[in-house]
Amino acid sequence: MTAAPRFSPFETTLWYATAAPAPETDMLRGTERADVCIVGAGYAGLTTALELARQGVSVILLERMEIGFGGSGRNAGHCTPTFTHYSLPDLRRVLGEPWAERLIHRQTRANDKVGEMIARYGIDCEWEQNGYVQGALFPGHMKVMEARAAAYNAVGARTRMLDRAETEAITGSPRFYGGWLHEEAGGLNALGYARGLGRAVLAEGGRIFTRSGVTGCEKRDGKWSVRTDAGEVLAEKVIFTTGAYTVAGWPKLEDTFRIMRVFVAATQPLSAESQAACLPRRTTIQDGRGDIYVYKYNRENRIVASMFPMGRRGRDPAYTRQVLSERLKWLHPGIREELDWQFFWFGELDMQRLTVPRLYGLAPGVVAMTGLSGRGVPTGSMLGGVLCEWALGVPEADLSLRLEPLSAQPAYMRFAPQLALRGYRLRDDLRALIQRAPLPPHA
Repeated sequence: MTAAPRFSPFETTLWYATAAPAPETDMLRGTERADVCIVGAGYAGLTTALELARQGVSVILLERMEIGFGGSGRNAGHCTPTFTHYSLPDLRRVLGEPWAERLIHRQTRANDKVGEMIARYGIDCEWEQNGYVQGALFPGHMKVMEARAAAYNAVGARTRMLDRAETEAITGSPRFYGGWLHEEAGGLNALGYARGLGRAVLAEGGRIFTRSGVTGCEKRDGKWSVRTDAGEVLAEKVIFTTGAYTVAGWPKLEDTFRIMRVFVAATQPLSAESQAACLPRRTTIQDGRGDIYVYKYNRENRIVASMFPMGRRGRDPAYTRQVLSERLKWLHPGIREELDWQFFWFGELDMQRLTVPRLYGLAPGVVAMTGLSGRGVPTGSMLGGVLCEWALGVPEADLSLRLEPLSAQPAYMRFAPQLALRGYRLRDDLRALIQRAPLPPHA
């Protein structure tokens, strides 16, 4: 039997309350046949199915719950086509060539793909491409950002540095010494985008079966039999894209990552006065600290903010809402109204030490993609092209990701991400103190 869901109810998310309805889908019953069977209806699985269906490939997508139920429906809706942990020079060193340059190209152009799919299929998902600002809360951070801007601009991204005055004009915050603007970044309704991709797959002739958790996958009579409680799919090739929400389907696939939780919250719709003081140009903003605080507006002018749990933060709901309010009001002292965080939910990230997606060869004709490590919207959207190429028989040497044998994450990954967050907070505090910069409220 498929393991019981360990995840929080879908209904707690803002996106569930506001997204366009999901397309009608059925449970898999009996035996179906396809060229390719994909497991997991998140962004990676949906875009892979869409790419294949557009090329006339017979494809079936199986989902244990419903379209976008996992991280694709629970993330904060930021769409910034960058890498989180590694700088581009470091990524080239870690991955080597040609893999690094291929992945850099796909990731930095991912928003082109997102925008194209939204326009082509008329996806109703609150897409706004108003840019992303990373702020500098101490003067020395500006040099780090200048190097980042130069590296991303060298590969064709549209980014630029901001001085203090322009940063305040764009963000509404007087706290920053300057910032880095990525002009191509955007934001959307995370679940609305996933559901729109699902409708696009169906429109292109792909088939989606929900409430159809995969219980096993084995070779039978020259085909791969992908089994659920009520049926099976016989396919030439199989792709697992279940990410952090992997509970069954292939032995030890869940060992390729470690779960890291993130929480997202949304306020009441803010007044016109508060909107003038906070993100007047509706950009997405990250406050520049390693222990991140990132936020944007949704269509209803609610602030949607996310942080990682740490200590009481994330465990105590009232305290967590206080933390969110204090940080936002410290960054934007022009917000005079009380903040009511009306929605609060958790998502789970499939973290692994390289923090870039990993493509695993499970058996001849079977692969899995895990380890997106929190870069959901742009990364999941661009991975459809990579997985589609694999399914169409592009040689391994020509793929944008190296095909690796299945391997477990090291034991230290159980605690390393949380230790890193605490280390980032201490580092940033020390830098701010040394450079005589004010510190934000702590939690």
